[in-house]
Amino acid sequence: MSPNAPIFRPTEARIDLSAVAHNVRALGSLTPAATAFMAVVKADAYGHGAVAVARAAREAGASWFGVALVEEALELRQAGLSEPILVLGPTDPAAARAAVAADVRLALFDPDLAQALDAAARDLGRTARVHLKIDTGMGRVGVRPDRLAEFVEGVAGLQGIEVEGAFTHLATADEADLGFAQEQLGRFRECLPVLTDRGLRPRLVHAANTAGILALPESHLDLVRAGIGLYGIYPSDEVARPVRLEPVLTWATRVAFVKTVPGGTPLSYGRTHVTTGPRRIATLPVGYGDGYPRLLSNRGSVLVRGRRAPVKGRVCMDMILVDVTHVPEADVGDEVVLLGRQAGEEIPADELARLTGTIPYEITCNLGKRVPRRLEG
Repeated sequence: MSPNAPIFRPTEARIDLSAVAHNVRALGSLTPAATAFMAVVKADAYGHGAVAVARAAREAGASWFGVALVEEALELRQAGLSEPILVLGPTDPAAARAAVAADVRLALFDPDLAQALDAAARDLGRTARVHLKIDTGMGRVGVRPDRLAEFVEGVAGLQGIEVEGAFTHLATADEADLGFAQEQLGRFRECLPVLTDRGLRPRLVHAANTAGILALPESHLDLVRAGIGLYGIYPSDEVARPVRLEPVLTWATRVAFVKTVPGGTPLSYGRTHVTTGPRRIATLPVGYGDGYPRLLSNRGSVLVRGRRAPVKGRVCMDMILVDVTHVPEADVGDEVVLLGRQAGEEIPADELARLTGTIPYEITCNLGKRVPRRLEG
């Protein structure tokens, strides 16, 4: 939908920017005063709205932003955000010039990208700032430790490139057993002399994601990268919780229709639920086309007047049905919370994740673009 289009449907995602600020301060309180704080706002801030979240995080003390794509970095630049931005994932060499022109830092682990950045920097009369990505055990991207010396020697001769940082990513910091995460940190530390010996000791060395911030103080180093915790969601049930995080997202709609049906009435596609007696059924104008998981068919719940109402039948693209027999006062126009809090009750993202066999990250990232975001706080 166009950002200027009129909005008539009663479904919205409310984004509490004061909660973003709280989470930045809470997570930042766990780190040394000299450690910089990166707010990771990739994937449209995990579905919350990148520009608004970045601004709120900046006001609360974040001095860096992390994204996954050059396009995401350019969106922040176009919105007037001038703080350092690091693209954490792979970048096509074709994007090198745009990144250098906008002073966007790139993760570097590809010789072709290094050459493209050097050429763009010399042509533009600028410096291409990069952060060397070292793969210590994640296995996705990055220079492996046994190839680091060779790679660094190639980069050292490129005058247009400044190695500003070096980083790695922790694969298991959200687990109760932190042994492998500590092994990764050990490998990472062993790599740093390889850079120093070649005159490339970076100013910023970083490893900690949200789980690392919470559970591994030794990973805090020069900068920490807060992703899921920025949005008030803990990385897992196993991770330490030394600070309280506040959920940022409330996803709500309103009852569109209410009817009483007799026993034996099939509900929604496939007749996967048939009423066993008279029931009062509410129709909600939201569905998997908005990001509400179809796997919540016959297993999810919503909040109506502060009480849980179970989803009945299959989730449709644009509608779901819920049983409000036990909420006799429920009526058309009543607010319904799909994710978030209402009258002392809560449906958190990790509950929806458990019911659908995924993680909270996916729940919020899948929130559709036709769900308007309303900023609060």
